Order: sequence, then structure tokens, then C-alpha cells
Amino acid sequence: MHDKILILDFGSQVTQLIARRVRDGRVYSEIHPYDCDPEFIRKFIQEQGGKGIILSGGPSSVTEAGSPRAPQIVFELGVPVLGICYGMQTMAEQLGGKVAGSNEREFGYAQVKVSGECALFKDLEATQDVWMSHGDKVTKLPAGFETVAKSGNSPFAAAVNARRQLFGIQFHPEVHHTPNGKQIISNFVHGICGCGRNWTMKSYIEHSIEEIRAKVGKDKV
Repeated sequence: MHDKILILDFGSQVTQLIARRVRDGRVYSEIHPYDCDPEFIRKFIQEQGGKGIILSGGPSSVTEAGSPRAPQIVFELGVPVLGICYGMQTMAEQLGGKVAGSNEREFGYAQVKVSGECALFKDLEATQDVWMSHGDKVTKLPAGFETVAKSGNSPFAAAVNARRQLFGIQFHPEVHHTPNGKQIISNFVHGICGCGRNWTMKSYIEHSIEEIRAKVGKDKV
């Protein structure tokens, strides 16, 4: 069984890029909608080799009634969780923090200053060029979280609860415009979640063919 990463999609246009970055690191990943069955999530983590969960960005506002939320089980399974943009904001709101609209929005290039120890930024410089795309921002962190990076408009550009292995970043590491984004995702997938580098698309194809042959037997499809 391969190590796996579960990606919950909140409607971002670049969620597929998150999966691509994970798979580039030779780790299997699956994308599922944010409101998938909590029992599916539990089985994915506890029975199918899931080592971590990533919450994608999305177009909604956490401040609006009825906006998407992550299933609460995500924060109860004891595996590392990485919230990206909207994923960070809903994590903060669900765990007791606060999110609010901002008079000054961040779209495009920005710099974040890494100000604390965090495994996400292992072996990276204290100043990182990143790509932002958000109007809301976290204004109060949940209990147990600490700030590890700031930008000109985001006092909590990155935050972590080290004890619970919960990470949030306001920028998008999955896009090309965040030069060290691939390393940040790798730090999460390999360094924090402990995934091995033992999956390739070729092996996935071979495994799928064997599964189909086992089901079909001597029949034809």
C-alpha cells in the first residue's frame, strides 16, 4: 500500500496543481469534494494509507452564511493538515479563530517574512516570494496556533499548531509563481507527513491493469 495524501477541494481553479505537486514528489494523492462523507475520510486515513490532508483554496468567503466548511473529522484524526488560502481560513474559523474582509486585498506577487520555526519552511530563506489571491484574511488565530510568517497585508500569512500538526498558509504554494512552493509542499508531504517516495504514474497504471484483469478474468470488456 502506497502512502497517500487526501486533498479536499473547496472550488479552487488550481486544486489540480496541488495534486500535481504531490505526485511530482512520488506520492499518491486523491482530490475529493470538501463535503465528502466523514466516514470516507476516516477510512482513507486509517485503513488506506492516508498520511495527511490538504485543504484547497476556493472562491467563497468564510464570513458568508452557508459557506463551505471542512468536515470536523479532518481535525480529529491526528494526521497533519495543511490549509491553503480558503483552507487556512476555514480551519481558523472552525477551530475558534476569526476571519474578516480586508480593505486591502492581495492578488498577485507578494513577499512573506518567515518569523518563526516551522517545518514547512525548512531549508528556505527567511523572505519568500509568493503568489496571493484573497480578499479575506485571518484576524485572530485559534488557541494553540502561532504566527510563523507575515506579509504586508496578512499578519498571519502562515501559522501552525505544532502539537496538533495543523498548518495554514495564506498564499498558494501550488502555482508556478511561488518559486519555492514545490519545496514547501514537499516539506509538508515528506518531512511532516512522513510519506515515502515510492509511487509513480507508471506503477499506478500497472496496478490498475492488474486490478482490471483480476475482475474481468477470462471475460471481455
